[in-house]
Amino acid sequence: MKLSQFKFKLPEEQIAQFPAPYREDARMLVLHRKTGEIEHKSVSHLVDYFSEGDLFVFNDTQVFPARMYAKKEKTMANIEVFLLRELNHENRYWDVLVDPARKIRIGNKLFFDEDTTIVAEVIDNTTSRGRTLRFLTDYNNEEFINHLYALGTTPLPKYIKRPMYAEVQEEYEKAFGEYDVARMDEERYQSIFASKVGAVAVPAACLHFSKQLLKRLEINGVEQGFLTSHVGLGNFKPIDVEDLTKHKVDSEQIIIEQPLVNAVERAHKGNHRVCAVGTEVMRALEHVVGTGGQIKSYDGWTNKFIFPPYDFSVANSFFVNLYMPISSQLMMVASFGGFEQVMNAYQIAVKEGYRFGDYGDAMLIVD
Repeated sequence: MKLSQFKFKLPEEQIAQFPAPYREDARMLVLHRKTGEIEHKSVSHLVDYFSEGDLFVFNDTQVFPARMYAKKEKTMANIEVFLLRELNHENRYWDVLVDPARKIRIGNKLFFDEDTTIVAEVIDNTTSRGRTLRFLTDYNNEEFINHLYALGTTPLPKYIKRPMYAEVQEEYEKAFGEYDVARMDEERYQSIFASKVGAVAVPAACLHFSKQLLKRLEINGVEQGFLTSHVGLGNFKPIDVEDLTKHKVDSEQIIIEQPLVNAVERAHKGNHRVCAVGTEVMRALEHVVGTGGQIKSYDGWTNKFIFPPYDFSVANSFFVNLYMPISSQLMMVASFGGFEQVMNAYQIAVKEGYRFGDYGDAMLIVD
């Protein structure tokens, strides 16, 4: 398929800048892929579509405060430093992006706090914006990580361009009483079951699950399984080739352990639904699938790019957010739900005022 086939007009005001006050209060467009029928619900109605023996697969990655700000030595120019991943724990080497990149060369030093307890030296150029930093500090490794993260901020995607907090402060105070909207992202740009640090972007579909919703699913006999997929910035990397077969995606680390393998096998044997929660979960499952639709435990990397046509082997239902035009996530959703049906559903979502993006509304695809 071609890149241009995944374009659609999305009004800027429908790109969500804030989450719904309660996680499960987001709207949910339901697509029945066998008939093309569409329903308009809220995420709180998710339990109505699943029953005893069905399985939800979640991503338990935890977003760390990856966006930082530093001063360049001598000129004291302001530099944004986006942490991507730790390359060497003992030597404190990190793979990062810098902006503006033209000012940052090998040998430059960056200062991250006023008392210069954390300094970084640029030791390599990796891409046009990519650099390798070696952090210099007297802290031990645990103290260093804690201090580094304390200096960082929540790595919201660039399409979140915030209006004045006062515009939503009243709505949140009605729901929660006193509520500091300005600090909201520390809590809400994270799933409630996030436990494995390593992501620089949130698995957005997982944001909709509250303790109450998970408990309701449990009461209905729905199983819950977890894998780890450390979401990277590749999720937001523009696709710049019309021929999708020529697009390369960035690799991401995934970890699938035996308890999840066993849970998927039980669901398949009982002819129950397996629901992948988010595109990262779907990609991880498809990366490790073998003959007969069974998966295996795995600790490694994947650069799998799923676009139509594609035959899925593990999950038979899909819970996702509403994604941006010409995004790799939209392409995967269209692969699962059917290109024409998904693109039609997206047109309806735009017309009905659904909100798109990480903090936006949801979509459930079932047979």
